[in-house]
Amino acid sequence: MKDFIFSLNATMPVFLLMALGFIFNKIGAIDENFANKLNNFVFKISLPILLFRDLSVSNFIEVWDGKFVLFCFLATFFSIIIMMISSKLLKDKDIRGEFIQGGFRSSAALLGSVYIQNIYGKSGAVSLMIIGAVPLYNITSVIVLMLMKPGNNQKLDKTRIVKTLKGIMKNPIILGILVGILWSLFRIPQPFIMKKTIASMAGLASPLGLLALGASFNLKEVFLQIKPTLAASTFKLVIFVAIFLPVAITLGFRADKLIAALVMLGGASTVTSYTMAKSEGHHGAVSAGVVMFTTIMSVFTLTGWIYLLKIFNLI
Repeated sequence: MKDFIFSLNATMPVFLLMALGFIFNKIGAIDENFANKLNNFVFKISLPILLFRDLSVSNFIEVWDGKFVLFCFLATFFSIIIMMISSKLLKDKDIRGEFIQGGFRSSAALLGSVYIQNIYGKSGAVSLMIIGAVPLYNITSVIVLMLMKPGNNQKLDKTRIVKTLKGIMKNPIILGILVGILWSLFRIPQPFIMKKTIASMAGLASPLGLLALGASFNLKEVFLQIKPTLAASTFKLVIFVAIFLPVAITLGFRADKLIAALVMLGGASTVTSYTMAKSEGHHGAVSAGVVMFTTIMSVFTLTGWIYLLKIFNLI
């Protein structure tokens, strides 16, 4: 019972904040425009500050784990390959790009920091996971959605790929990590006023991000392409965790690194996957459905995975 309560303590605050966001949207306290602005604020300001805070006050040389970063990269890479192969089973070629992206891409930065902070009070391992997985998420998503755009027979646009790479280099989350690393390496002190202000801004990331996520729910979207939505969601929540988490355990990862790997493999698909799909000319129904379904169900699946890790004393 104690292990089950531990698991609920890690996941239920996430669920309740998302549920509150959904309720606030229904009563008109948070509309779609405000939710989008909240998301924008969290990903451009608050979340990068959170990751900067945790890295800047730590000894990065001691925190760095190249084996873990490589694991995150390879697990993501092979997840993409599996989704590409699986997409060949879909009769409707126009939804293959959305199906692939929905199956491998997680809201890793936000949810990873939330879960690890709930359990350990810090988010250092999330930065290493982001370095290994998130750039690959972004690059692959653009390539897949561009090449598999409905009615598209064009070859890969190199100009677009270069633009994407530049975008990754300017990504606020990546920049927050890089500045935090440099701050740690050069051991730059932080006055009390600065530290307190950073802590206040960082504290906004989790609650605002989860409220915005809940407020973005549109349950009707889940049923527009129900079969591919359920298939992609099963890969996202269950199959990749079952394949790669035992590998992470075998490699010796424990505690916050194991939670970071779990969220990377089995966390909810990111809201930006829907935005990217629409911007590339896709219908967006599969992307929206996967985001909604995985966001709701991940609370329960992650509770189960965390419970298993806890009873085996791995976290």
